[in-house]
Amino acid sequence: MAEPSGTTRTKEQWGTRLGVILAVTGSAVGLGNFLRFPGKAAQYEGGAFMVPYFTALLLLGLPIAWAEWALGRYGGTRGYNSAPGIFRAVWPHRISPYLGALALLIPIGVYMYYVYIEAWCLGYAWKFATGQMALGSDKTAYTSFFASFVGLGENGAAFTAARDSPVDSALFFLVLCFALNFFLIYRGLVRGIEWFCRWAMPALVLCALVVLVRVLTLDTPNPALPEQNVLNGLGFMWNPRTDHQSFLEALGNAQMWLEAAGQIFFSLSVGFGIVLCYASYLRKDDDIALSSVTAAAGNEFCEVALGGMIVVPAAFIFLGPADASRAVGSVFDLGFMTLPMVFNAMPLGQLVGTLFFGLLFLAAVTSSLSMLQPGIAMLEEALGIGRRASVALLGFITAIGAGFVVYFSKNAVALDTIDFWVGSVCIYIVATIQVFLFAWVMGTERGYEELNRGAEIRIPRFVMFVIKYISPLYLLAIFAAWVYQNAGSYARRIAEEPAVASTVALIGLVLLLFLLLTAQAVRRWRRAEARARAEAQP
Repeated sequence: MAEPSGTTRTKEQWGTRLGVILAVTGSAVGLGNFLRFPGKAAQYEGGAFMVPYFTALLLLGLPIAWAEWALGRYGGTRGYNSAPGIFRAVWPHRISPYLGALALLIPIGVYMYYVYIEAWCLGYAWKFATGQMALGSDKTAYTSFFASFVGLGENGAAFTAARDSPVDSALFFLVLCFALNFFLIYRGLVRGIEWFCRWAMPALVLCALVVLVRVLTLDTPNPALPEQNVLNGLGFMWNPRTDHQSFLEALGNAQMWLEAAGQIFFSLSVGFGIVLCYASYLRKDDDIALSSVTAAAGNEFCEVALGGMIVVPAAFIFLGPADASRAVGSVFDLGFMTLPMVFNAMPLGQLVGTLFFGLLFLAAVTSSLSMLQPGIAMLEEALGIGRRASVALLGFITAIGAGFVVYFSKNAVALDTIDFWVGSVCIYIVATIQVFLFAWVMGTERGYEELNRGAEIRIPRFVMFVIKYISPLYLLAIFAAWVYQNAGSYARRIAEEPAVASTVALIGLVLLLFLLLTAQAVRRWRRAEARARAEAQP
């Protein structure tokens, strides 16, 4: 397909190879690494969870990541940076760009609630640094503080708290996070995203290493319970053992396999449409084979070696195995109620708490920044406007969505609803679409050639077999099982709970907006192609 001449301005590109690797790693490293992964691993008794986790990494995570990098660079060299344009470049069918609209809904929809959680992390870091989180050893104090801070008690509670005490409210920190995100995204790929990730990622790892050293050198707090020590805490996380059933019986839990695959999707940003967009800014012969593996390895180090070894041992030492298992069952419980209490119980806890929530904040910013770029690319291609106007328009759209999430804060209903329908269901759909585009439309031969052009490592050819047959079957089976287990209950919630129905309606409106933008982009691309054909005629 001809490049859509005249539809884009001077094409942005990454400044350095290290910059794009850190940016992609930053998009993957987020709250899921330091909160969600430890929670899921401990919930399913450690070693049993790691079997489906690494199986999903090898059969879904890495293969689909390679496919996304290849599709993105392929579309980018033909002048497209948005998912609809990239899909159209790969498959010149009238329906293909509209499938790409889903890959825009996911990062923007997730951003609408993710930035609010990002604000919680910044708020907690500040409150630890100033001593405001010294709430004693009673967990109910931390539970009450969190519920009040984020407005879990009733809809609109966060706005009421902001009116009564603006600087201490979650909304104050949300405004700060919004301003930082859009300032950096306005500065563009090199001066914004790449610049921030080049210093934020090393700072994040440094903070994590300091906290890890402090956790691994903890003494048993209660001499009467010597078994609650660091080694047993690590064993609780990693040993291939189960307390209530055999190891093979534990591996027969279908829900564990579903959640392990979901964790890999979240962890590597597979199916988000983010890597697709980032890779489109690469040059034609830039390496993508080694770069994608490097980004995945960096993410796995942060998740498995740092997140897993910090959170669970700390909870085990201070709470014991039974309470630790219950605490890690909920990301909110673990991150914002249990861990603050644990940090306050350990020596140098104020410093550790400040560093831990500081690293969570940095991880969240590198992820939330990546969620904005696909929307910017779409607005530029659909409307032919510059970055300043695109940033302003996207800021307005996401501010409405984030305000909606903040208002419907009772029991975090809006957040949970968007997370399920956008952050779970749509991700599986987009990942499946991308696998079929790469393996069955582009074809594994062309896809293999695309992956190996400029590559600094040779990807084994059997990976193409995995992408063509095993990955789509795995995806379809997981998605079918997930729908079977969850669709009925969520359909009932939509029918019975007005807040859930309103949130689903918001998701539908955002999707409709991107479908309309896609239609406008298609018209512009067709006009540009018609002009190019006319100019080519003698």
